[in-house]
Amino acid sequence: MRAMWKGAVSFGLVTIPIHLYAATENKNVTLRQVHAEDGGRIQYKRICSIDGEEVAYADVAKGYETESGEMVVLTNDDFADLPLSSSHVIDVLEFVPLESIDPIYFDRTYYLEPQKSAAKPYVLLRDALHKSSHVAVAKVALRQRETMALLRVRGDVLVMTTVLWPDEVRTPDFPFLQEEIPQVRPQELTMAGSLIDSLSDTVYEPEKYHDTYRQALESLIDSKVAGSETTAPAPVKDGKAEAVDLMDALRASVSAAKKTRSGEDGAETGKSTSKSGKSAKAGGKPAKAASGPKAKDEARSEAKGATKARPKRAKADAGSDDE
Repeated sequence: MRAMWKGAVSFGLVTIPIHLYAATENKNVTLRQVHAEDGGRIQYKRICSIDGEEVAYADVAKGYETESGEMVVLTNDDFADLPLSSSHVIDVLEFVPLESIDPIYFDRTYYLEPQKSAAKPYVLLRDALHKSSHVAVAKVALRQRETMALLRVRGDVLVMTTVLWPDEVRTPDFPFLQEEIPQVRPQELTMAGSLIDSLSDTVYEPEKYHDTYRQALESLIDSKVAGSETTAPAPVKDGKAEAVDLMDALRASVSAAKKTRSGEDGAETGKSTSKSGKSAKAGGKPAKAASGPKAKDEARSEAKGATKARPKRAKADAGSDDE
């Protein structure tokens, strides 16, 4: 386990340095939200509702919305100025019987481990609590929030359970509580008591019970994996999914370019062939087109010569028209 908090238990003049560990963990099967078509994960971005721009995490602050809809922005400096006197200290206030506390107040539970050289006072508090059958009521600050807590013994370790404040427990407000309910008959009460007795045990054994839904869900996932019913989403880079590999995209582009050029060359070849056909009928077979670097150089020379010859021919034609 990894310690999530470091502090000290303080009662009277005794201080016990401790490490805090989460005593419970969520065993639910983690399911992602994905695109049903290709299995790509759905991303959620921090978008400002006013300008529509994505907000960097460093620019995110906490805000309290008033009843009129106005927003009170609270910065880290604002929180730093708030009083948090019990920071990193589990301050024991009193000791009470565990039975006097309604379990509805219980919140989260943590294990306490003594730091080096603090084993003796830790064991002293543990054994004293166990002998007294009491729990210690304490105040502690976790995650910038002050809360009440109970220190008790479980096995050989001290356990801290955070408890809710009184105003965090809601009052039941159901219509039937104000309605007149028919009186329960003694025979019905006796029958209900018999049912309770028939299902009663001496101690609660959580190992007897199992999360059948989670087991069924895990079996379903395993069967899909075994049957290769999985999807390999495209790799994600810089927040964008790459639909195809870069080399594949380049190959496809080159192939498309070749097809386009071959189509254009075919059209040009068709035109030259028809002209060559006429020449062939008039004066014999058309000459084969030369290829290679030498042929390209000759073609360039001919093109330059043709370009130089065009102005003279145009001038001669102009002279003939004047005559």
